Amino acid sequence: MAYSKKVIQKFEDTLREPEKHSVGRWDPTDSDIGTGMVGAPACGDVMRLQIKCEKKDNSHIINDVKFKTYGCGSAIASSSELVNMLKGKTLEEAKEIKNKDIAEALELPSIKIHCSVLAEDSIHQAVADYESKL
Repeated sequence: MAYSKKVIQKFEDTLREPEKHSVGRWDPTDSDIGTGMVGAPACGDVMRLQIKCEKKDNSHIINDVKFKTYGCGSAIASSSELVNMLKGKTLEEAKEIKNKDIAEALELPSIKIHCSVLAEDSIHQAVADYESKL
């Protein structure tokens, strides 16, 4: 199995400069934070995604994102790619991001598609958590 250049670059950039690539966490009890945590016991990957939102007009906008991922290079790259896809999006737009969007952006090998599925699941959990606080 060969990783694409995009996966390798995203993974290495994230490891080199974690804060620049939104690795971190916020207090999950804050009212403007939504947290999603997902895992794949079969491979050991665990993702925690947090979105920070603000209400603007009649929408809630994701103005910042943090993540922590424990797992392979594809899992970390998928989380990092997701950060770029989410910033500035409404909650409704965020819900429309699919695992195939992440997999295509990173050119994930088929054996690593589960990493993009985890990322999509983390979005749904984070949005649901945020919406439960409204």
